[in-house]
Amino acid sequence: MSQVKLFRITGHYVQKHRKFSFSKDLRAITKEQALEQVLSTVTSQGFFRRQVKIDEVKEIKPEESKDYVIKYLSDLK
Repeated sequence: MSQVKLFRITGHYVQKHRKFSFSKDLRAITKEQALEQVLSTVTSQGFFRRQVKIDEVKEIKPEESKDYVIKYLSDLK
């Protein structure tokens, strides 16, 4: 059985010559799955994947998360 991990993905995209940064905490089994979830979310807002640049993908502990829903779901076990 695979263990669900927490990831923080940070990145940026450029729109009309302005740079916008983002950071997203989410639950996934692998880094690739987490990356796909973030790209899917960001591109659903009208951007192309080629416009989105990922700066960092790292595994985090539940207490490091800034998202209260992620913290709550991690404590349920």
